[in-house]
Amino acid sequence: MKCHHLDLVHESLNLEVTQAVKDAIVIGYRYIDCAHVYGNEKEVGDVLKAKIYEDVVKRQHLSITSKLWNTFHRPDLIEPTRIRKEVVFFPHNADNTPALSNADYVDTWKAMEALVSKGLVKNIGLQNKLNAIHIFLKRKLSEFCIQKGTLITAYSPLGSPDRPWTKPDDPKLLEDQKLGELAKKYNKTLAQIPAGPWSTIVISKSVTKSRIAQNSEVFNFKLPPEDIDYIDTFDYNGRICPMLSIETSSYYSFHILF
Repeated sequence: MKCHHLDLVHESLNLEVTQAVKDAIVIGYRYIDCAHVYGNEKEVGDVLKAKIYEDVVKRQHLSITSKLWNTFHRPDLIEPTRIRKEVVFFPHNADNTPALSNADYVDTWKAMEALVSKGLVKNIGLQNKLNAIHIFLKRKLSEFCIQKGTLITAYSPLGSPDRPWTKPDDPKLLEDQKLGELAKKYNKTLAQIPAGPWSTIVISKSVTKSRIAQNSEVFNFKLPPEDIDYIDTFDYNGRICPMLSIETSSYYSFHILF
């Protein structure tokens, strides 16, 4: 299925988000990536409700993703009974170290499965920021997920160059010479190559109408196997979001192969 995906992160102002969702729905986006921590889910919901009422889009044609924030991983907190407004998203101990949850993510997953059984959600998944730039994704991870019937969604598919913790020697995707060669070859922008027709689901972030439209123009070309193999050589074996502040957690998973 050809489906455009829009990511709406908390850096975007609510008024910008409102207009971005309006533009995206009209352009043809049908997958909206949200999260409680972004602080704009109400605005997103208001726009979607209006567009459904205006008969611009039907609800069954929309996929809307949210996230179970880390402070709600305990099984008894997973099914919401009220609107969560006052939330400390990043709790700290007295010594200013992160206050880590003792909830076992296996128990969290089981409780989320119950939400599917109750019809409260259609599907569930895992957000682990396994390797944030999907074209740098380890081939072993990709092959493993394909074998298990698991779809990968690319978080920060353009490398999130404005992330606060970036280091000078981190790879800069939008300045990559090899990727630029492919963009020139297919008469695409450099950003459209990693957002193109991959087996990975790509969610692009923008509040600018022209870029939202540009990000959707990726279904009219296809990379042959040799170019995909060429891109596989880009694998930097790194993570854009290593979450080092919680490395002391017994459930920190980034020490494993993938």
